[in-house]
Amino acid sequence: MLGCGNSTLSEDMYDDGYKNIVNIDYSPVVIERMHARNHNRPEMQWLVMDVRNLKFEDASFDVALTKDPPQQVIDDCTKEVDEVLRVLRKGSGTFLYLTFGQPHFRRRYLARQQTTLEIQQIGDAFHYYLYILRN
Repeated sequence: MLGCGNSTLSEDMYDDGYKNIVNIDYSPVVIERMHARNHNRPEMQWLVMDVRNLKFEDASFDVALTKDPPQQVIDDCTKEVDEVLRVLRKGSGTFLYLTFGQPHFRRRYLARQQTTLEIQQIGDAFHYYLYILRN
């Protein structure tokens, strides 16, 4: 979970059966609080890290997920996408990007050679967009 913040999304996923979740956020305070709040979910990891400089080996994840990224990433998410594609397994990795950001703003940062990009609009009154990038 990239930029996990204090969202319950990874907790909900864990409770639904997805146990191996690595949560990162650039705020040490958030990570400390979330780690304490989730002491009963031992398989979850909580790490202080910037999504634009991931400290993981290449091809070490199957899926990466982010939702409503912070403003400094929204302005130009090129580095985030570069880093996520680097740590995803080649040929089978999936990046799920959920945001209010409309396709005419986001597509240029997400569309890459040797990847496929699917965009789904979610919601009726207020639209979210789910970008699914596969490498």
